[in-house]
Amino acid sequence: MADLVKELVTGVVNSVLKEILKKGTRKSTTTKRKKRQTRSATTGRFVKKTSTAARKPARKQVSRRRTAAGRSRQRNR
Repeated sequence: MADLVKELVTGVVNSVLKEILKKGTRKSTTTKRKKRQTRSATTGRFVKKTSTAARKPARKQVSRRRTAAGRSRQRNR
């Protein structure tokens, strides 16, 4: 009887350990976004963007309140 119980417990423990180890502990990263390509007006093909020589100066950074979704994401990390 004790043998049967021991065998049952070891079987359950082994299956649970396999299940835990099978799943990755690493969380998935956010998807990388691609920049939109511009099409040529005449040919309709994708054209490489030419860099602008005179850029506007960077805006002063302002602290913004987190959105509800942002707070939720922060909490889940």
